[in-house]
Amino acid sequence: MSEEKIINKTREPNTINTIYQDLMRLGIDNSDILLVHSSLSKLGWVCGGAQTIITALMNVVGSNGTLVMPAHSGEWSDPSQWSNPPVPKEWIQTIYDNMPAFDPDISPTRGMGRIAELFRTFPGTVRSNHPHVSFSANGRDAMHIIENHPLTPQLGMDSPLGKMYNLKAKVLLLGVEYNSCTSFHLSESLIDEMPKERIGAAIFENGERCWKWFEDYEYDTEDFMLIGEDFENNFNIQKGMVGNAECTLFDMKDGVDFAKAWLINHRFAAR
Repeated sequence: MSEEKIINKTREPNTINTIYQDLMRLGIDNSDILLVHSSLSKLGWVCGGAQTIITALMNVVGSNGTLVMPAHSGEWSDPSQWSNPPVPKEWIQTIYDNMPAFDPDISPTRGMGRIAELFRTFPGTVRSNHPHVSFSANGRDAMHIIENHPLTPQLGMDSPLGKMYNLKAKVLLLGVEYNSCTSFHLSESLIDEMPKERIGAAIFENGERCWKWFEDYEYDTEDFMLIGEDFENNFNIQKGMVGNAECTLFDMKDGVDFAKAWLINHRFAAR
């Protein structure tokens, strides 16, 4: 959406204070551990853009809280699987041989949005060292959440998602829907029937750049919207407006436990 259209859809400018007040009304508390998935354009026109949203979020969780965002970098995945867009087959080996090793300090996010991309560069933010599905965190529990992110399973109980689950984190869908909810991938990793696939990435290993192959679950978001719909019918989730965006807030443990049961009863029931 163009900035002109966003302005025309916005009744009054969103500021750090108005966003902060909206987040407070939604039910975010000081000292929360908050996993945020976001879309800046859905919030309406924001004075200060992504910087304003991050500042408001950090203010609302306070010095005793922790803010976390996905910092995924799909550009470091297997080029033979790229489809949006694909690359010529004759390029693939060159990419295997020459893709720079993932570096949490400099490798950009891809498809995460402007808020998540700026957040990874914020003072005090730390990022996990996974070449595909890293997370950025800032606050009291940030280092505990991001450290020792295993290569595989990349979204399991030893990942930042599993640590947040055990820390009773909350999930905020800030202008996005359940198909952006990475917490449901943790549910997938807890199911024995989940299929696996061979994947790879350029990483540093023993001080050297290499292309590393590993096996992980074949994560799939296709039914996440259906899970979210049923989840809302069964649990007390919080809905509210932040700027122009309808947003959802829920306890991560509730969402993960419900999604696991839903997947067993629906996706895997006929297998």
